[in-house]
This record gives sequence, C-alpha cells and structure tokens, in this order.
Amino acid sequence: MIPLNRRASQSRAGMEYFDARRKPHNVGKVIAALVLTTLCIFVLKQSPGFGGTSVFSRHESGVTHVLVTGGAGYIGSHASLRLLKDNYRVTIVDNLSRGNMGAVKVLQELFPQPGKLQFIYADLGDQKAVNKIFAENAFDAVMHFAAVAYVGESTMEPLRYYHNITSNTLLILEAMASHGVKTLIYSSTCATYGEPEKMPITEATPQLPINPYGKAKKMAEDIILDFSRTKKAEMAVMILRYFNVIGSDPEGRLGEAPRPELREHGRISGACFDAALGIIPGLKVKGTDYPTTDGTCIRDYIDVTDLVDAHVKALNKAEPSKVGIYNVGTGRGRSVKEFVDACKKATGVNIKIDYLSRRPGDYAEVYSDPTKINTELNWTAQYTDLKKSLSVAWRWQKSHPHGYGTN
Repeated sequence: MIPLNRRASQSRAGMEYFDARRKPHNVGKVIAALVLTTLCIFVLKQSPGFGGTSVFSRHESGVTHVLVTGGAGYIGSHASLRLLKDNYRVTIVDNLSRGNMGAVKVLQELFPQPGKLQFIYADLGDQKAVNKIFAENAFDAVMHFAAVAYVGESTMEPLRYYHNITSNTLLILEAMASHGVKTLIYSSTCATYGEPEKMPITEATPQLPINPYGKAKKMAEDIILDFSRTKKAEMAVMILRYFNVIGSDPEGRLGEAPRPELREHGRISGACFDAALGIIPGLKVKGTDYPTTDGTCIRDYIDVTDLVDAHVKALNKAEPSKVGIYNVGTGRGRSVKEFVDACKKATGVNIKIDYLSRRPGDYAEVYSDPTKINTELNWTAQYTDLKKSLSVAWRWQKSHPHGYGTN
C-alpha cells in the first residue's frame, strides 16, 4: 500500500502536471475573451445612446443635422425625404395638428438606420418644450415649415394665425440664439405681396399683404430680418417665398392628406381629387368675375419636388451674416379654369364644377419672376407640366383614398 501522504503527494503532482499542459490553452481563452470584450465596448460606443447621449445630441464631422419643423406636413415631409436621401441627419418636430404621423412612419421605414431620423411630438408655441428640444439636440440648421396655411381660414381666425406663425417663429429664433444655431431656411409665401399692381412679382415688389396669413408671414420675416442684422447674430438666413404648391413624390411614397375638416380651406388640387374620388359632389370654384382672361384667379403652380429642391439649394448656399430672399415659382401664371381642365385630364373624371362668389382675402393674379433664384442658387423649376404633376399626385390619392390612415 502507498502511504496516504505519498498518494496525496502523487495526486498533487499529477494535478500540477495536468495544469501545466493546459496553461497555454487557458491563456488563449483569456486573450480571446479580452478581444471580444474590447470589441463589444467599441460597438457600444458607436451605438446611439451609449453613455446616456444620442448621436442627435452631438455635432459630427461631415454630418449636417437639420431640424425640420412641421416635418409631418405635406411640404415638410417631402423636404425631410429629400434631406434624408441626401444623407442629412433629420429631426422632425410636429404637433400633428395639421401633419400626419403616417408620413413620418413612411420616412422611418425608408430610413431605419440609427442616427438618421428622429421624430419629436411637440408644440412650437410651448417655449419650455422648444428650449428643451434645442438643449438636447445639436442642430446645424433649421428648416421652419410649421404653420397654419389657409388664406380663407386666416380671415376667420386671424389671432390663431398671428400666434401660430409670428409668435412661434419668434420662439424658434430665441431658441436658435440661445443654443448657437446659426442657419435658418424660412418657409414664407407669395401672400406677403398681396395684390401687386405689376406682374410678374420680383423680390423687390412691395409687400402689402391683404389677409392675416400673408400679414403673419410678413411679420415673421421682419422679425427674422431685424434679428439677422444684429452683429452677434451672425445668422445665415434664406427666406423662400413660394407660390401655389401641387404634386407629390414621383415615386409615390408621400402625398398630400389634409384633415377632413379642413378640406374646404385646402388647396385646389386636393378639392379636385376629392371630387374625382366622389368624396365631395363637385369642385367649387370661388370667383369668376376677376379681371383676368377667363374671370378666374391666376396662380403660379409649383411642384413640391421642385420646391424642396430649392430648399436644399438654399441650405447649401446659406452664408454667415448674409440673407437671401427668393421667389420660388415657375414664372408662368395659370387660371383656375386651366387648372381644372388639367385635373380632369389627369384623373380621367368629368368633375362637376360649381361656380361661386369670391373667397374673402383672395387676389386676382399672382405669378413669379424666378430670375433671382435661377441666377444665384442655380435653381429652375423642372416639373412644369401641370397635367403631369397632377397625374403623379392623383396616383397617390387613388391608392390612399383616406390619406395615411388607411391605404
């Protein structure tokens, strides 16, 4: 028999011999674990939210972060789509009073990558909410679309328009100033010109608005211009005064979907489509006694795809301590009767037309001279065929008869 202490000794010796053989293998495991841990930490650091911060909250070289107010609306959503396609980082802020969460969801599905797009539900009339948004996000520029925008409605609810357009723009400017955001692309309107004596309208045409919508936008412009002239502002400002917007995304991803209760105040294109779909019995043309060729209003219809292209070009050309003011239109006026004829052809429906008296606050004729924007921003309207623009929009309307709610 082997003594107990000798057997124990042999046992320890055997264990030591066994461990000695496995040591290199264990070292390899440790090294592999360290490499894996390091890799995990690196990946975590690259992910949004590591350390409690989001990529949206810090500036990043080579990435321009744009705040798009009203980005759930008709024009704002199309502008967001273009910015995202062009590799901008986008934050949409909207209270959805006029916008559609469905449009935001389309954008989120198209651009699901982390750090690409975020949506914040907020009212721009809430100063604390606006300051919080600017404090928690590192914006490089603001595209300010958010606004109520119906001429007829503005004559019935003027105080709402002054608050929503003028006051909210002031709050945005104050937040930009407090948080060092220096670039603003402002969505304005040809309604600031009122009813000029001479056509076409240039940027030098006197601004004499005749309805609360145009007046509120003119006041907002004045506030922006006054602030931009101060030395400490160093603002890069672009003000785009655009005309009557039509059309939709050529690839059919987005369209115009006003709330049902606002249809009577909406764009003529929306009313045409509603009549073609049978949602309303016919189209109401308000005013046939204007001093124009056929008695109906004359407008400059600009396709939304061209409009957002002008915004992106303006953003790229914006310079510190400089202000650019541009009309965005085709330079060609079309009568309401011409528009209705084009809509009938685009939809293939013989829409019933009811001719009524004038709408309060409307003006007879307005179309742009786009020479300045052509020359300085190298922008020219490309989608100028009225029937084609309406045909594109009609395809979206047909496939979304209830807007974004039910496809």
